[in-house]
Parts: sequence; structure tokens; C-alpha cells
Amino acid sequence: MSKESKKPAPFAFPDLPYLPPDPQSYRPEIGLIGCGGVTQYHLQAYRQAGYQVTALCDTDLKAAQKRRDEFFPTAELFTDHRQLLGCKAIEVVDIATHPEVRAPMIADALRAGKHVLSQKPFVVDLEEGRRLADLADEQGLCLAVNQNGRWAPHWSTMREAVRAGLIGEVVGVHTGVHWDHGWVRGTAFEQVRHLILYDFAIHWFDFLTTVMGGQRAERVYASATRSIGQRISPPLVAQAVVEYPHAQASLVFDADVPSGSWDRTLISGSAGILHSSGENLDHQQLEITTRAGGFSPKLSGQWFPDGFHGTMGELLCAIEQKRQPMHSGRNNLASLELCFAAVASSVRHEPVVPGTVGELMDGDLLP
Repeated sequence: MSKESKKPAPFAFPDLPYLPPDPQSYRPEIGLIGCGGVTQYHLQAYRQAGYQVTALCDTDLKAAQKRRDEFFPTAELFTDHRQLLGCKAIEVVDIATHPEVRAPMIADALRAGKHVLSQKPFVVDLEEGRRLADLADEQGLCLAVNQNGRWAPHWSTMREAVRAGLIGEVVGVHTGVHWDHGWVRGTAFEQVRHLILYDFAIHWFDFLTTVMGGQRAERVYASATRSIGQRISPPLVAQAVVEYPHAQASLVFDADVPSGSWDRTLISGSAGILHSSGENLDHQQLEITTRAGGFSPKLSGQWFPDGFHGTMGELLCAIEQKRQPMHSGRNNLASLELCFAAVASSVRHEPVVPGTVGELMDGDLLP
């Protein structure tokens, strides 16, 4: 029998809801607080989706002016977030500041009656995250986290394929990212001690929580080190192994690869395998193989900016449908438990149980 005849036959791949969602008719006025570099993708996505951004706020007025002129020329400008929150017409705020100053702004917004989309990582203190989630519930408001990787086309499709039961029970999740993160040199990100495991890998820890269903991680073992040639302060080489009762996961991050790049995600299940790979996070080839056959769906969109469309779109759908968003603040705490445990493990050089490390500050563990 030839090798060709051993290949699984193509099968009909189901139409999975992987694209960013949009509300049927709810189009509220949106305010953006914090106008740093990443917000160009927020605003690009919102403009393409037809959302209304009517106010921008940043302590640096020039930063707010720049974003206004680029994307929403008629938006009002503020340098104090409390002034923006005083605008009665604004129903939803996107808070995209650094985490160290973000939590009080989220509380201010909720008390002002605004639904909130918080930048990631959500909080540096799990208990503070719970208090914010409780406050949102008390106010009858939605609080969501900008885990935009959930709507990267390949990850979104893989999540929905797992939910649809196409590969049975998840046995393993294994990812590897190999790229150059040296672009942060000279920026505030270079001062984050655990830059890779905390600020970057939160997307991968969050992905784990979306595909592992009801399984809770039992232990995390992680490490981080400086590569021999890196030119910035934080360790750029990191890895994490996550143990589940009946599954395992491994995450590898090589962030000092100045020539070339590669990204891969593999989910193995009791009835099949999902595999996606490509030269970067925006260009992926997804394949699924089961007993029924194999298929490689053609996906639309890219992580940037479609992931940002997804986070705001899901929040607006949740508000319209009077339900909690799938990326709610409370939901995101499970992802942060994994992230905090990984950071702690990399410092202690021992396995850590998720949930036993409650807070981080400036990227360092508190006593």
C-alpha cells in the first residue's frame, strides 16, 4: 500500500462560529481610556466593525489627538478619565492603560454605570479582580477582558472544534512560539521583569482555559532565562508545563530569534488532532484529522486587528442579550491563576499549584 493511500480521506468540516461576533442592533457610544501603541488596533477594528467611538482620553493629550485624527475625527478629547466617565451618552469604555493604574479606573467606570472592556493582563492581584467582578455584578454591568487571542482565526476555530466534540476529550495541548521580542527595547515593557511569562504568555494561558473545559490545572512548572545574545533586560527564553488530572500542556517561548519566526499549536484528543502552524501568529495553516478523515479549512481574518473586533463585539453581544461575556473578568481569573503560578515557579524553581499565588506587583512576586 502506498503512502498516498494511507492518508485520511477529506471530510465535511462543520461551519464553526470562529469569526468575531457583532450585536444585532446595539451600537452604543464607546469611550477609550489610554491611547498607547496597541490602541491603533483597537480603533482600527472598531472603525471596520462600524462601532461608535465618541471620546478618547489620555494623560498625554497629543496621544489622544493622534488616535482621534487617525480613526475618529469627531471624538471628544479628555486628559482625565473621570471627565470621560461623566459623559452620559457613553455606555461602554475600553480601558487600555497599564495594569498598575487600571484597576481603580475600572472601579470608577463601573460606579459611573459603564460597561467595561479591560486591557490584559486584567489585574496584578486576583482578589482585586474578584472585587471588580463582584462590583460589576452589583451594578448590573458587564466587565470583560481584552483577551484578543480568543478571536485569532486559528485559535478561535480550534476552540470551537473542541467545543463541538470533533476530537473527543482533550489529552494534550502543545504550543511553541519562536520570534523576536526585542522590539520592546527602550519602552516601558522592557521594565517588566517577567515580560514573556506574564505580559505575553497570558494569551497562551488564556487559550488553555478555553480548550480544557472543566479540567482545572493541578500544577505548573515553568522556567525563564536570558538568551546568550539578547540585548534587553527581561529573560526572553521561557517555558511552562501544565499538569491536568487527565491531560497535559506545554508552552515554549523563544523570544530572541532575530532571523525567521515560527508558531505552532497542537491539540490532541481522544478522537483526533488539531494542528495549526505558520511563520507568525497572523498566517496559520490549520489541519484537523479524525477517524472520519482530514481537512484543512480556509480561514478568514488575522489576529491583528480581528481579535480586537472579537473582544468588543462579544462584549456588545453580551450586553444586548443580557448575559455575561465569554471573556468576563471572572472567567479570566482562571487564566491569571495559571500565569501567576508560572511566574512563581520560574522564580522558585519548583512546581506551583494554580490559585496559591494571589498577586504580582511590577512583575515581581510579593512576599
